[in-house]
Amino acid sequence: MIRFARTARRSTSRDRRLKATVAMTDRASWMVVDPSAGSGGGPSLADYRVFVGPPDKYDVVAALQFTVLTQLGLRERHRLLDVGCGSLRAGRLFMPYLSPGRYFGIEPEQWLVEEGIKHELGQDLIRLKRPVFSNDASFTLTAFGQSFDFVLAHSVFSHAAESQIRHCLAEAEHVLTTEGTLVATFFEGRTSYAGTGWQYPDPVAYRWDDLARFVADAGLVVQRLRYEHPNHQAWVAIVRPGHESQIPTSLLA
Repeated sequence: MIRFARTARRSTSRDRRLKATVAMTDRASWMVVDPSAGSGGGPSLADYRVFVGPPDKYDVVAALQFTVLTQLGLRERHRLLDVGCGSLRAGRLFMPYLSPGRYFGIEPEQWLVEEGIKHELGQDLIRLKRPVFSNDASFTLTAFGQSFDFVLAHSVFSHAAESQIRHCLAEAEHVLTTEGTLVATFFEGRTSYAGTGWQYPDPVAYRWDDLARFVADAGLVVQRLRYEHPNHQAWVAIVRPGHESQIPTSLLA
């Protein structure tokens, strides 16, 4: 049994979104692919894998997220909130690692979570690890009534409007433990996205100074991380003021 927290669902349907199922190239540009171009009787990569990014990097991007968080101190006892967990690209690595009841995921597209469980994890692991999911589409990190040692927002700010990023940061300030860390990625650009809504599948960019200002306004502190990303996003670690030293200097850019 998959546990879903009771939250509002995004109105967009799977069928409508699949009309624009996409794959991202190395240059962070997007091309439309045929959702029906699956392979015989197996799961269609044009569904749950391509929807969250380039399928040939599905494994590498998952491994990178796991590496970044464990090097930042994630241990099996910690609570992790995976914002925009999608088809559990990274969740399939985090769940076996974490103790039961320690993995939480937010994903508006419930079908992605279900397909990820079906094809990448299996119900036996779900019963053993007892993850909890929310279909909230408004970055309501407080929906679970829990505090978190780590919050992961991989490839979320790279599609979000300023108001959405600010709301996510404000929510993170409420749910992070005293020594908690929000790990996020974003596309750094010369100008910042001025739109007012979620932009998908096209990515958006923000100036570093603007992102740092959003973080500071939420009462938090941001630091750059040294990790390279296959899709050329920048990694950041966001912590409470006075806790900057908990990020090892060897991991800072």
